This record gives sequence, structure tokens and C-alpha cells, in this order.
Amino acid sequence: MDALTWFGFAAVSFTLVCYALEDRATGWILGFAFGSALGSIYGFLQGAWPFGVIEIVWTIVALRRWQRRSLASS
Repeated sequence: MDALTWFGFAAVSFTLVCYALEDRATGWILGFAFGSALGSIYGFLQGAWPFGVIEIVWTIVALRRWQRRSLASS
């Protein structure tokens, strides 16, 4: 596998782990947003722009969830 494929694999794997753990702490939601942003970068670099766009949307959704949960817990 080439470097771009490894990058995509790592980004999606990180996102999956963060999604599985996000009920434990708000930091995992922020991690999910970061992983989605990395997935978006991968999608655009790979030439799969629909995947890149959807991952941008997931990044925004996760950031809004993180913000609401952070405000609710303070």
C-alpha cells in the first residue's frame, strides 16, 4: 500500500475509535471531528471529492456536538 492509502486507513481508523469512545468524555467527540477532517483531506487527495465533502459535513456536526456537550457540562 502507498502512503496515501495508509493515511486514509489511519484517519478512518482513528475516527472509528473516537466514535466508539465518545460517550466516555467530550474529548473523544473532538477527536472524531479531527479524524473526520483528516478523512476529508484524504478524500480530496484521493480524488473522491464526494467522500471529502461528506467528511467536512461530519466534521462540522461533530464540532457542534462537542461545543454543546462542553457547554452543558460546565
